[in-house]
Parts: sequence; structure tokens; C-alpha cells
Amino acid sequence: MYTPKEVAENYLSACRAKAALPLGRMFLLACMAGAFVALAGAASTAAAATVGDPSLAKLVSGCVFPAGLAMVIVAGSELFTGNNLMIMGVLSRVICARQMLRNWCVVYLGNFVGAALVAALCVLGHVFSAFDGRLAASVIAIAQTKAALPFGDAFVRGILCNFLVCIAVWMASAAKSVPGKILAVFFPIMTFVVAGFEHSVANMYYLTAGLLTAAQTGTAAGGLTWGRALLGNLLPVTFGNLVGGVLLVGVSAWYLYLKQGKTAVNS
Repeated sequence: MYTPKEVAENYLSACRAKAALPLGRMFLLACMAGAFVALAGAASTAAAATVGDPSLAKLVSGCVFPAGLAMVIVAGSELFTGNNLMIMGVLSRVICARQMLRNWCVVYLGNFVGAALVAALCVLGHVFSAFDGRLAASVIAIAQTKAALPFGDAFVRGILCNFLVCIAVWMASAAKSVPGKILAVFFPIMTFVVAGFEHSVANMYYLTAGLLTAAQTGTAAGGLTWGRALLGNLLPVTFGNLVGGVLLVGVSAWYLYLKQGKTAVNS
């Protein structure tokens, strides 16, 4: 296992590689990551759709959803929330802020395309018709709940979520084997799902799936509109994810393990 300082130093090399990706390749890798997260979201919803107890349903969902980040890390792709750690490369001056922002923008868009494509394919394939329509009802209800969150709540839940996601990425980077990486991401991701925190890329899928399913089934989904989904949920959640990933993990890790001077931790 790598030490925290070694993880931080290794991530600087990853920052250089991410910043140097050609736009087309970067976008395609981002689409893949969005699809991975969306597929995990679809599976976790299906797994919990018929579980009667709400707490148990969250636990079941939380045990399935980590497959998304596991695929992102092991298969190799570009995820916006994890890439918030690129701030370490900017602070260490191995990449510039423009390169980081270029990556974030392209990857965010690619994540959305990949997640939305999976949602559309699930709707076209009537995947959500399972369990006598109960899965479709669950998909719509999840999207309604997310869209109804107050702006401040969505923002704070976004902070907490990406703190855990970036910790999961950090822990996976410390592991030297594939099983170790998969195990490393499991518990932080399970924690954010069970706790009800908000992940922007996951919500790209959940909100799109809910909106498309409501349209397909003719269900009156009160409060669930594209405007409410994008501006009322995705916007504050994305800002919260940035705070959690950039400030709470990225800047903190840089200060602890990479900042030159007496403040850096060598262990």
C-alpha cells in the first residue's frame, strides 16, 4: 500500500496525464464514466425497488452503487467529481488552472452525455417496467425527491458527498491491487448512498431517468421539470461537490503532503 504522501505525489503524475488528454479522448472517457455511474444507479434502484423497509432499501442500494466508481477506477475513465482533486496539480504548479478547468468542463459534459444515454436506453428498453411497474414508480419518486430539495440542502449534501467520493478515490489510489481498489471504494460510496448525500453525475442519470420515465408512462410527476432538475438540484449539487472535493480533500491533501516547508507531512 502507498503512503498518503506517495499517493499525493503519484496523483501529480495523474494530473499531468489528465490535463494532456486530447479533447476527443477526454470526452469519450468522460462519457464512459457517466455511463458506469448511471448503470450502477439503475442497478441499485432495481435492487431496492421492492424492499419495504426504507432503511433496508437504502442499505441494499448502497451495497450495489459502489460498482459505479469501481468501474470508473479499474476500467480507467474520467469522472468530474473525482477530478476535483486536480486542484493539487494546480497548487503544486504541475498544471495550470486553465488546464484544470478545461478538463472539468469537458468531463462534466461527457459525464452528462454518458449518464443521460444510459437513462434513455433504459427507458427505450422498458427496463423500468419490472416488478409490475414498481421500478418505474421508484425511478420517478427518486427524481421527484431530488428535484424537491431546497437549494441549500442540495448544496450541503453535495459537499458531504464529494468529500466521501474523493476520499474513495484517494483510498483506491493507495491500493496496489485491483481487489484492493474495489474494496477501498466500497465503504465511502456506500456511506454517501445510505446517508442520502447528493452526487452530481449520479443525479444526471437519476433526474433524466425520472423525467423520461414519467413522460413514457404518462405519470403526473408534480414538481419534476427539466428546469427544476437542472437549476434546483444539479446546479447546487455541483457547487457542493466542488467545495467538498476541491477544498475539503484536494486543498487539504496538498497542504498536508505536498506543500513545501515545515507544514508538509512526510509519512
